[in-house]
Amino acid sequence: MILFPILILLCLVLYIYYKVMVTRTKESLTQVYLNSKSKIFLGGFIFFWGINQYLFYETKLSLLIGIVFVLLGAFQARTGWKATKHYRNEFQKHQTT
Repeated sequence: MILFPILILLCLVLYIYYKVMVTRTKESLTQVYLNSKSKIFLGGFIFFWGINQYLFYETKLSLLIGIVFVLLGAFQARTGWKATKHYRNEFQKHQTT
């Protein structure tokens, strides 16, 4: 199962990339937009980490921890997705004015 470590690493790299981009921008709207995009990748990282946790150990405790991580990751990615949609529209309105 090489797929999950690749997805974990990809999400982690993109999360760090967007967090660095947040620190480099000065506009608050752009910072909030990039921060919401980073939340999606943080959620993906936690989600795939939870799945990989169970597949690697396959114990009851690992299943419980994996379920918690999957739920937290899905919640984080969902809130990031909603915020990204909202701030994308605001960002486009701001760019046209």
